[in-house]
Amino acid sequence: MSTRRTTYLTTAIPYVNGDPHVGFALECVQADVLARHRRLRGDDVRFLSGTDDNSLKNVEAARRAGIAVADFVRSRGDRFAALRDALQLSYDDFIRTSADPRHRPGVERLWQACAAAGDLYEREYEGLYCTGCEAFVTPEELVEGRCPEHGVEPERVAERNWFFRLSRHRDALLDVLDSGRLRVEPAARRNEALALVRGGLDDFSVSRPAARAQGWGIPVPGDASQVVYVWFDALANYVTALGYGSGDDLYGRWWLGADERVHVIGKGILRFHAVYWPAILRSAGEPLPTAVLVHDYLTLEGAKLSKSDGGGADPAALAAAYGAEALRWWFARDVPRVGDADFREEALAARADELADELGNLVSRVVALAARARAAGPAAPGGSAAGEKLLAGVARAGESVDAALARFDLPAAAAAVRGAVAAANRFVAERRPWEHARAAAAGDAAAAGALATDLAALLQACAAIAAEVSPFLPHAARRIERALDDLDPEAARQLFPKTRLAA
Repeated sequence: MSTRRTTYLTTAIPYVNGDPHVGFALECVQADVLARHRRLRGDDVRFLSGTDDNSLKNVEAARRAGIAVADFVRSRGDRFAALRDALQLSYDDFIRTSADPRHRPGVERLWQACAAAGDLYEREYEGLYCTGCEAFVTPEELVEGRCPEHGVEPERVAERNWFFRLSRHRDALLDVLDSGRLRVEPAARRNEALALVRGGLDDFSVSRPAARAQGWGIPVPGDASQVVYVWFDALANYVTALGYGSGDDLYGRWWLGADERVHVIGKGILRFHAVYWPAILRSAGEPLPTAVLVHDYLTLEGAKLSKSDGGGADPAALAAAYGAEALRWWFARDVPRVGDADFREEALAARADELADELGNLVSRVVALAARARAAGPAAPGGSAAGEKLLAGVARAGESVDAALARFDLPAAAAAVRGAVAAANRFVAERRPWEHARAAAAGDAAAAGALATDLAALLQACAAIAAEVSPFLPHAARRIERALDDLDPEAARQLFPKTRLAA
């Protein structure tokens, strides 16, 4: 009986009011590791990312730059799309909400479905609005009068908006979160989402005056004086990219029929994904996500990264300087499951050297020995207890990777891979195959047999490790596989060149 599963996996879509920074690159790589791992295990996976174009932040950034909004978001969006190659990402789709023809019809359909359910109504509203959050905030949420997320004082806004009856969905949201039907990882974020719902849910504004948005955005169906609020608009991308609203059968397969619908997001937008979005979908009569996987922030010298003020490191430049493998491995190894991580460039050099010293050195030694042994003539290896123990340990590492990634624990998964590499290196140190090689060259048949047995186990172990590391380091894994297939010592030596700290 087949256990093949279908998973739809998404990143959040970022505003394009500034250039990409390593914080968003972290999320891209985390989601990519999950997507590649599930494909490796034989699952069907669709992986989506994109850009959030229809925000007031983008309008204001374009105004400051003196550029038409459409030209601004297209140019900035190109830089986010370029991360696909720079970071070795495996998106199946990339949606731009201002330009993709699938998006507006889907947003309109979602709006109309919520309206038909009686969940949309108009009223006057006055409150504090944080443009950074693109949301109204309460005085209780502020710290010394400033938004704790963006450090700015919100502006007081009075306007007539459309509202969504979030309060109507409180009990249902509490049930799906408490039961785990909507899984939020890690547990601290699940508890945070539950606290938000238990504390009471106010209806929230889902439109903005078109005049304040300078006409940018999707008009509210039947009310051209308003544009759809960016968070209603942006969240819809997860279904509009599948053809919700435009008739594409991808929606049937990857949303209605998927075993898992998984969003990977940062902690700052938890309430939108674990509260607002499920309520909107429930109102529209559509299935909810099955999981929201939440990462904390990267900081730079203790400060939160920001696109708008230029306070973020350029991930494409970092990948070019240190290698995409170093950046991807740092994300996996050093960013904790819970808690912020401070980014430092010297850490990338350390991770590049770690890969060279541990995995690169292992493969290089094994390939060199195997190439010399093959040149000396064929041998018929048998099994050995030590070799079987090594291979069993590598298999257990794969099981540990599965368990860790299932709970969105990339550091534990990376540690399991490193453990397998360490076991193989210990095997080499203990078995000392180069000594068997010298004895075999002198005519010692027993040594030749021991060498063949050990190399057979090591080659199998290296191949299995290459497979397990492939979700983290896809291009490097392919290079390892080619070096093993060809028994090419020079290619093996070049797997992970040492990296010097960039000036």
